[in-house]
Amino acid sequence: MPADLPPLSPPTLGADGRILEGIVTTLNFDGSVNVSPMGPIVDDALDRLWLRPFKTSTTYRNLKRTGRGVFHVTDDVELLAQAAVGQPDPHPRFVATPGGDTLILANACRWYALEIESLDDAEERTSIVARVADRGAPREFFGFNRAKHAVLEAAILATRIHLTGPSAILTEYDRLQIAVDKTGAAAERRAMAFLRAHIARAAEQAGQQQ
Repeated sequence: MPADLPPLSPPTLGADGRILEGIVTTLNFDGSVNVSPMGPIVDDALDRLWLRPFKTSTTYRNLKRTGRGVFHVTDDVELLAQAAVGQPDPHPRFVATPGGDTLILANACRWYALEIESLDDAEERTSIVARVADRGAPREFFGFNRAKHAVLEAAILATRIHLTGPSAILTEYDRLQIAVDKTGAAAERRAMAFLRAHIARAAEQAGQQQ
């Protein structure tokens, strides 16, 4: 952290902070890019972000090792869905920032280059406060759409399969599917079908292990 800048305190959820869902990219040890959905707590100006990755995550290990990452705001729900359950296939395209020192998702609506201010990993869920060092807005955000939000909720549910089990998630997917069918385009339908197939496979595997 530059010596002339005061230390940052994390935004407080429900006060000066709210969760913003997006994609965090970090550099792996071999130089490849790790893509992970994450909902940091941010302030209104998006000058500081509070990330809380688990210690078992690649994102945590990369942030601790490099002290840097990029947070992206995107309306690409297919990317969000794939990243929620593993690395996207095919891997998304990246471009360099205007300064040339950071790789960002080519299809992002907005991006925020992060520098880690503090990292507390005493607990399993870590506490990482980051300062925004650079930012850009390559294209407009699509806007509020029920189908996109339904896929986002479905992707978040998929990350909690170890807590709730596949059956409860598939039941919730039936409810979310209504919004996708009524208000979505082909991309939202593909994303929802992808997540449903992933959870169905998990349910089948769980049944085989019983």
